[in-house]
Amino acid sequence: MEHIKDITNLNETLPVVTVRDQQYLEDAKGKLIPLSQVSDDLRLRDGLVREKLGKVVGLQKQLLDFKIEVMADIQAFIQLSAEKYGVTVGGTKGNVTLTTVKGDMRMMRQVSENLAFDEKLIAAKALIDECIIEWSEGSRPEIQTLVQDAFQTDQQGKISTGRVLGLRRLQIADEKWKRAMEAISDSIHVQDTKAYVRFQKRNETNGKWETLPLDMAAV
Repeated sequence: MEHIKDITNLNETLPVVTVRDQQYLEDAKGKLIPLSQVSDDLRLRDGLVREKLGKVVGLQKQLLDFKIEVMADIQAFIQLSAEKYGVTVGGTKGNVTLTTVKGDMRMMRQVSENLAFDEKLIAAKALIDECIIEWSEGSRPEIQTLVQDAFQTDQQGKISTGRVLGLRRLQIADEKWKRAMEAISDSIHVQDTKAYVRFQKRNETNGKWETLPLDMAAV
């Protein structure tokens, strides 16, 4: 039978408040409850959560420190490689994959940009609406639906950058449409950039790459 850990010493983690030699625990509303009136199971529950959260905070810091270390080492390696050719590399943009000689392990730096539109998108939408009105008799209904869907907003009121930018792939020669596409291009800007690092190894049985999860839910 699996050994069950003794958790009776978790009372030591309780955030006891002492007032005039009396001990209390503070509840969610800020009210002080005499420690003597808090049942043993509630004390253990509180202590268990606090103990584990304390360890999680420590692990989170270790992961953050490790990510910073890995990102810095990858960038240093890229710079070292570039210096062979007399090139200086600036910034950390761009995806890169570093693989072992045997080809059984690799780590990947992936940089994703969160794109957003500014006020120029309103001008683009107005031009597109004019095009749709002018083409209303002869235009294909699929194009009208595609344009309408592109400017639909989600529950947060945001427009999908992918759908809007997808309009630029339509081969339409109309000058007004071209101006609208130019306005879309001018309206896009990078809102923020996020960098990720992933570690993978090959499965010895089937040879497929498997990601080593650092997410507790995926372990």
